[in-house]
Amino acid sequence: MDFNIMLQMHRGFAYLILLLSGIFILSLLIVIFGYSGRISKLLRKSTLFTMIFFHTQALVGLVMLFFFSPGFKAALEAGTLMKDAVARNTYVEHPTAMILAAVLMTIVNKKLKTRDTIAMPIVIMAAVAMALMAWAFQWHRLFGA
Repeated sequence: MDFNIMLQMHRGFAYLILLLSGIFILSLLIVIFGYSGRISKLLRKSTLFTMIFFHTQALVGLVMLFFFSPGFKAALEAGTLMKDAVARNTYVEHPTAMILAAVLMTIVNKKLKTRDTIAMPIVIMAAVAMALMAWAFQWHRLFGA
């Protein structure tokens, strides 16, 4: 595979993740502010698909990072990976935060599968996962500067 193919795949999944995250947040808000607090099928499905795409995106990103990225290899060889703010954000902070968000979404998915009603720790964990995703998302690269 070529780096550009991996990059386009990574960008394509980013659009899907934004869409699925929006659906997840909306369904979570509906359940939170609903009268019964019962977990709906929409919330369960949106959590599952958001988690699946988070994991797929993380795998594609890690493969791209470790096997195809010329910038990562150059920064490692030059010893500037942690000194350069752009390189640190792109090659360290972004992948770490996205992996943490995927792990948190996995835990949220597991908790939602085993419960009938929503609990505040689940909501907090979901909010942290979405906040990490939004913070580490490469908005400027996807939508332009």
